[in-house]
Amino acid sequence: MQAFDVQGISCGHCVRSITQAVQALDPQAQVRVDIPSGRVEVDSQRLEATQVVAAIAAEGYEARPAA
Repeated sequence: MQAFDVQGISCGHCVRSITQAVQALDPQAQVRVDIPSGRVEVDSQRLEATQVVAAIAAEGYEARPAA
């Protein structure tokens, strides 16, 4: 499980955009988004953190691995 802090998540559309962006790279990835905290958790056997950050950034959100 990888966790990311993402800026700008505010609604269900944001959740869908992020989920679809990650699953475009790995259709089997499990994506959980917590809107209030801006936390995104990704469970993927194929994706590295840099790939997830890039996919989220391509949707217009600032993302970084959670500390």
